[in-house]
Amino acid sequence: MLSTWTHKIGLILKDTTLRNRILFLLGAIVVFRFLAAVPIPGVDRVRLEQFFSDNQFLGLLSVFSGGGFSQLSIVMLGVGPYITASIIMQLATVLFPKVKRMYSEEGEAGRTQFITWARMLTIPLAILQGVAFLSLLESQGILLPMAPFAFAVNVFLVAAGSILLMWIGELITEYGIGNGVSLLILAGILAAIPGGISQALFTATPAMIPAYIAFIALALAVIWSVVMVAESERSVPIAYARASRGQMASAGATTYLPIRLLQAGVMPIIFALSLLLLPQMVFTGLSAVGVAGAGALTTWFIAFSANPWAYGAVYFVLVVMFTFFYTSITFEPKRVADNLQKSGAFVPGVRPGRETETFIGNVVTRVTLPGALFLGLVAVIPFIIQGVTGITAILIGGTALLIAVQVLVDLIRKVDAQVSLREY
Repeated sequence: MLSTWTHKIGLILKDTTLRNRILFLLGAIVVFRFLAAVPIPGVDRVRLEQFFSDNQFLGLLSVFSGGGFSQLSIVMLGVGPYITASIIMQLATVLFPKVKRMYSEEGEAGRTQFITWARMLTIPLAILQGVAFLSLLESQGILLPMAPFAFAVNVFLVAAGSILLMWIGELITEYGIGNGVSLLILAGILAAIPGGISQALFTATPAMIPAYIAFIALALAVIWSVVMVAESERSVPIAYARASRGQMASAGATTYLPIRLLQAGVMPIIFALSLLLLPQMVFTGLSAVGVAGAGALTTWFIAFSANPWAYGAVYFVLVVMFTFFYTSITFEPKRVADNLQKSGAFVPGVRPGRETETFIGNVVTRVTLPGALFLGLVAVIPFIIQGVTGITAILIGGTALLIAVQVLVDLIRKVDAQVSLREY
């Protein structure tokens, strides 16, 4: 195993294109971490630390911002607005046939237009979230009182920072390796690990030791199970018809179509958390600017999110739903069946065309169901432990761990695919 990885690392170092992609990824992450350390003006650091220590919601939000929110940096919103815009656009493919045709049937040009609309939608969402959070922080005394112009400048800074991160994430996807948005979230999670470990060591009491041991055991179990399930797949046999050229005839080849249990990867978790965080962002922002009734909604949602059983149940359902939804968007049985038919391939015992589409669709549904249930179960295990022990740090750590493991598995798989391509 060690010799195999040594060989692959040697290929990465020798191949100029692959080496440049990895260096570009590392450089983009360094730029992101630098931006996450640049604070906006007027922050009261003492009140900020106290506010974050008492607010579990903001801890989850900090995971999405890559740690930028806990520092109130110029990228404090992170890629949250872009993720929200992507969710809205993905939902639009279900509600509006025109958007569905553009995304699925118009090829690369349609997908480019789809991404362009998501980028444009990110701008107003970033401005609205900036106004909401800065109003909340100012009302809590974390930000010093500002004149309207200074407040507008801060809103412009955080909105521009979020748009800049969106651009960096897309550059990573195009010129680096892996999904840029997911890798930026991973970078923030990894950057927070040393501080989290030191804080846990200095604040630990003898009564908390069993809970921390349970969390370590949970972390190891999550890492092992996610890696195993992420590598699991259902192989659909594919055969190619015999080809005849004059007097020559070649035998048909046989291969297989791999359908993974976790076809959607980490995106269902990110989408589900984004949807759970969105109501509190909206209610908090409306309450901060003095909208009637918003305070009551904020209080209700805070009480709901503090209940690990109710919040965990909704989280589980959302993860399962988004797993099916994202799989249906990214893996289309009709397109696969059409491509097989055009290339002269077929599933043994199944007629080409509509019957092949139905067969592949049924296989994807059956494979996705256990994968979705597994992903939802792993996602809510920290909620269950929180309900039993009452330690909220495990909730944040478990969510971050699940995202980190999924993104790392996907990154390793893509690097391995690039290395294998160059070997051949």
